[in-house]
Amino acid sequence: MAGINATFQALSDPTRREILRMLREKDLTAGEIADHFHISRPSISHHLSILKNATLVLDERKGQFIYYSLNTSVLEEVMGWFAGFIDKGGDS
Repeated sequence: MAGINATFQALSDPTRREILRMLREKDLTAGEIADHFHISRPSISHHLSILKNATLVLDERKGQFIYYSLNTSVLEEVMGWFAGFIDKGGDS
């Protein structure tokens, strides 16, 4: 998993969390993502870059477009990390 700090930094922003929710439904281009927000396209690009650096989002070129998709394996690792706290808490 990318650094846990990068993952939590990426998840700390509500815009990035909303992007992840959107990608849960289907792969989208940056333009399709930007259409859902009232912020500039460069800002969306910045958010996508942070999500990619945390490996929460993958990108794939299809023709002239780049499609972004949710990397569920990283989210599963984060959930496993949290589950470790729950399991430990139940042992005391």
